[in-house]
Amino acid sequence: MSASDSGSLPKKSKRVDSVRGRPADLTVAAALASRATTDPEGTFLIHRDQTVTFGQMETRSEALAASLSGLGIEPGDRVAVVLPSWPEFVISMFAVAKLGAVMVPLNPRLTADDLRYTLRHSEATVAITAETVGDLDFLQLFEDLLVQLPELQYLITVGEEDLWYDDRVFQFEDLLSAGGGRDYPANSPPVADDVFAIVYTAGTTGKPKGVELTHANLLQIAGSTADALGLDRDDCVVGIMALFHVFGLGPGILGSLLSGATLVLQDEFGPAGALDLVERHRATVHYGVPTLFVAELREQAKAPRDLGSLRRGLVAGAPVSDEFVREAQEKICPELLIAYSLTETSSTVCVTRPDDPEGKRIFTVGRPLENNVVKIVGPDGAELPVESVGEIAVRGPGVMRGYYRQPGETSNSFDPDGYFLTGDLGMEDEEGFIHLVGRKKEVIIRSGSNVYPREVEDRLQSHPAIREAMVAGVPDELLGEAICACVLPEEGAIVTGQELQDWCSVTLADYKVPDVVQFMDEFPLTGTGRVQRGELSRLIRAAHAEAAEPKT
Repeated sequence: MSASDSGSLPKKSKRVDSVRGRPADLTVAAALASRATTDPEGTFLIHRDQTVTFGQMETRSEALAASLSGLGIEPGDRVAVVLPSWPEFVISMFAVAKLGAVMVPLNPRLTADDLRYTLRHSEATVAITAETVGDLDFLQLFEDLLVQLPELQYLITVGEEDLWYDDRVFQFEDLLSAGGGRDYPANSPPVADDVFAIVYTAGTTGKPKGVELTHANLLQIAGSTADALGLDRDDCVVGIMALFHVFGLGPGILGSLLSGATLVLQDEFGPAGALDLVERHRATVHYGVPTLFVAELREQAKAPRDLGSLRRGLVAGAPVSDEFVREAQEKICPELLIAYSLTETSSTVCVTRPDDPEGKRIFTVGRPLENNVVKIVGPDGAELPVESVGEIAVRGPGVMRGYYRQPGETSNSFDPDGYFLTGDLGMEDEEGFIHLVGRKKEVIIRSGSNVYPREVEDRLQSHPAIREAMVAGVPDELLGEAICACVLPEEGAIVTGQELQDWCSVTLADYKVPDVVQFMDEFPLTGTGRVQRGELSRLIRAAHAEAAEPKT
């Protein structure tokens, strides 16, 4: 099998970072082996009634790596993991790391078209997936994909079906049993600067882009985030529900590994379940997107749980208000930190710290992590002075290798000094704290997921009753931003908002379906007849805010 198109970089001389003296040339597999040696009985994962120690994780991932090697998986081969937040996801992650292969973590909620696209684009050789998730039949879906995707040679399933009928389909547990105690070739062990994961994020046209992250990228940012939170082996972490997301991979899994903390997995989003886990396991640290915390505030008001064990929380993934932070600190955890996180930077760029002044912890996203450098640049790329609003640019140990198979897009995303241009607008104050102001690009961040208007607009405009559609985000207490679709119907057409939402749900992932549909007579236009998207967005937000005001 072929190696990754990116190739591997030469080994660098050993260097040690300043965060707890961790070697910067550590690989994901070596990090697990080290923890399993020093703390084999320490609890790594809790999922429902199952616990997995660091030693067990090492043993099981070694077994799976041996079986994958037996199937011909080599360094650089892409292995897609399409699983909920189950222990099997984490086992697969470390098995891939041990082989020097490249993990492609994918959202199990992807539509069939999106899944096909990412599997084809990544040229995945193997897919590890659940047999079923809820009412989704992945066996049936992948039976079709195996025919359509020649690069996809094997399917490994988590479940209990007897799959003897296909010699390219294997059960996860069978491979664990078969690989136990077996050796596998280690002729080309991975190095820290090798690409370890291709994490897909939405592109400016709505098509996903594959972000190439190395072992060093993920480990350095995960470790620095854990240090900023003061995470240690006495901590129990809840709130990680999307392991396929860069925050789940980095600060979630690897941050817990490096600090020796216990990670509680939750495979379904739900405030009641999350609060129950805090109470049941006496969790001390709570991660989450604003959506989760807001929903928990409502749930806690209805059915209070004992959350006294929580000492700290971390919120990332969408903008938050100062009112939200204060209420969350009063009713959920005494100290809520805020992070600015991007896939292209291996997650955390900036984070507030426990010893920051209260005003800075509430109104900013903190200061850059250790070894991260942030600058604010103007339209011409020149660095702006403090207190100036411009585009946020980042350089540091977590910045991606590039976009997989997109050298042009990669080149356009960096300035001549090697800073990644985030597309986000922000300001640095005189004390070095970063304030998020807005977004240069038109992305809507709904519950921590990026939604690009054009993809939704194209779907709406394919409806026979719709002449034109524009989509914008509006502030929402629960979602961070809700998707508002403004539509101009064809003359004489009869259509309802619910019909358009149902129309979108056929081809779009559920988080991309408009939350609100607003019918309009006309859109604001420029002198050349183009829609003024900014003005339309302003009008929508103003109308939404007016509608949300309490009536007197």
